[in-house]
Formats: sequence, structure tokens, C-alpha cells
Amino acid sequence: MQLVRGDQPQVYAGQRPSRARLNVVRCSPCARTAWHTHAVGQTLHVTEGIGLVQSRGGELIVMRPGDSCPHPAPEWHWHGAGPDHLS
Repeated sequence: MQLVRGDQPQVYAGQRPSRARLNVVRCSPCARTAWHTHAVGQTLHVTEGIGLVQSRGGELIVMRPGDSCPHPAPEWHWHGAGPDHLS
């Protein structure tokens, strides 16, 4: 298993008191994050490729361009790319 690493360019950062951020993350085929959570939640949106996401105890979700998947705090989850696709 290859973990997602490297730069995640920040496209947007809200001004205080907002905690909103928008980062672009690209994953190599089969790469994924470790299980993690976010203090204020996270919403994933796929713009290209095939993305995979799973919440702890949940079903594996296959995401395609245009799909979004919210993860409210403190939900544990991982996400990454499908085997044949850059996500």
C-alpha cells in the first residue's frame, strides 16, 4: 500500500473566524491516506479519475468526477485512488 504524500497546494483559505480551506490532492494509482479524522470535518470532491473512500465500519465508496462525500467531525476515514486511475 502506498500512502499519499507530498505537496497539497492550498487553493483557498478562509479569513478568521472561518476555518475553510480548499486543497488540491492528487493520488497515484492505489495510493491512499492512513485512517484519520478532522476537527471540523472534511468534504471530498473528485474532479478527475476514480477515488475511493471509506468511513470506519462503513462500506467502500467509489467516487467519480463530480461526486462529493462529506465526513463530519470526528468521523474516522481514509481516501485514495482506484487501481487504474490517478485521482
